[in-house]
This record gives sequence, structure tokens and C-alpha cells, in this order.
Amino acid sequence: MKKWLLGFLTAAIVLILAACGGGDEASDTGSDSGSSEEDKTIVVGASNTPHAVILEEAKPLLEEKGYELQIETFQDYVLPNTALEEEDLDANYFQHLPYLELQEKEQGYDFESAGAIHIEPMAVYSKKYKSLDELPDGATIILSNSVAEHGRILMILEAEGLIKIKDGIDKTQAALDDIAENPKNIKFDYDYEPALLTQIYNNDEGDAVVINSNYAIDAGISPTEDSIALEGTDSPYANLIVTRAGDEDSEKIKALVEVLKSKEIQDFITEEWNGAVVPVTE
Repeated sequence: MKKWLLGFLTAAIVLILAACGGGDEASDTGSDSGSSEEDKTIVVGASNTPHAVILEEAKPLLEEKGYELQIETFQDYVLPNTALEEEDLDANYFQHLPYLELQEKEQGYDFESAGAIHIEPMAVYSKKYKSLDELPDGATIILSNSVAEHGRILMILEAEGLIKIKDGIDKTQAALDDIAENPKNIKFDYDYEPALLTQIYNNDEGDAVVINSNYAIDAGISPTEDSIALEGTDSPYANLIVTRAGDEDSEKIKALVEVLKSKEIQDFITEEWNGAVVPVTE
């Protein structure tokens, strides 16, 4: 009887110790495979040019801080926010504040800007005319179908004296219906995806075409040399690093923004694009 009881107690102790040991091992495995390695990887969605180019330049600087940067490129302005919302990205880098605010309003996103990095001055191009002053009465200017860009475009045209926007409205949110004065009776054709505008310009369609600089640069078109009107550097449309709300203060996002705002990256932007892309200095 005593031998049987001793054997039973020994087996029970072994089982208990094994269970405890197994629990510790599972716990250790969880901590090893979890956040430490993952937190050192930053996945950012970006437009090809200049955003992805700038991020490539930032890679070695982030490596010095212990972070691996993974860049996912996108050709449109919709999927980078969808991917961020679905947590496929840690951040995206392609949009300015007016577009972000419109997307949040329309899609219900809960995003935050972690920092403004650069400005891509928008420009007006024409193969027929050398200035906006040369545009004839009734000329057609082709725009993108991105409503969030229309206020920005109207501000450029107003600064050039082509139109006047109604008083008392936020010009960054201005719509085509907000034009108060249009002495040349300019017509606006805005039924095109932003990425198609370079092809439209090269095909010599319309009298003038307004193109985002990232698409222009990607197509070998120089905003500073080929345009007939260029947005000023005081533009409020700086391109942002955007994250899900709450992630903007994470260590890896702060490291990303710090590197992108560093003198090394600012100098690279200035030298690489010679005014077609302008770093934000704060």
C-alpha cells in the first residue's frame, strides 16, 4: 500500500512539474515571437515618386536606429488608406491634410498625422500655350476627378489672376461652384483619374492640364521646367506620414518621422528634385 501511494505521489509531482514547465515554455515562446521583432519593422505604404524614393534613402538611417523599413508602393490614392485601416501598414505616406480630412469624413477613418515631410508643388501644363495669360476665351483646363484637389487648383489659378474665388469660404475646400469671377470663361473638365493626366498632357488634349508633381516626375515631366504655372512653396498641402489614431506616438513611428525630417533627408530632397519637391522645415 505504501509503495503504491509513493508511486502515485511521484507520478503526480512529475505531471505537475511538467505542466508548470510547459506553461513557462509557452510563455517564453510567446514573448520571443511577439512584439520585440515586430516592433523593429516599419511597413509604410507610399506613392512611387517621390515618396518611395525618399523612403529608400531613409532606410540606412533607420537601420542605424535599429529599424527595418518595408515599403509598399501604390498607384492610386484610395488603397493606401484602405490598407492602413486594415492594419496591413503601420503608416502611409502619400496624402496631404485636406485629402486626409475628406477621407476621414467620407470613409469614417480614425487616422492621425505623425508629421509633415514635404510639399510637391502642383503645376499647370500646356503644349499649346506658354503662360496662363495666353489661354484664349473659353479655353478648357483638364483636372483630376479628386474633389479634394479642386480647392488647391483654384488657389493656384487665383494666384495667377485667372479666376477669383468667392469671399468668406475656406479656399482649401473650394469647389468649382465657388468661382466668383471667370473673365476668360474658362471651362473645367474634371472626369479623369489623377494618374491619367500625364498621358492626357502628352496627347495634347485640352488647352491646359493640372498635374500632381508625383505623377509628373514619375512620367519624366519637370514641374519647374515644363509647367506654365507652379504652386508657391507656401502651400498648405504638405505630404504627411499618417497612422491609425494612437500609433503616431509609437517609438517606431517617431523614429521614422525623425529620420524623414533629418538634415540628410531634407538635403537629399532638395538636391534630387531641385525645387519640384520641397522639404518641410519646422
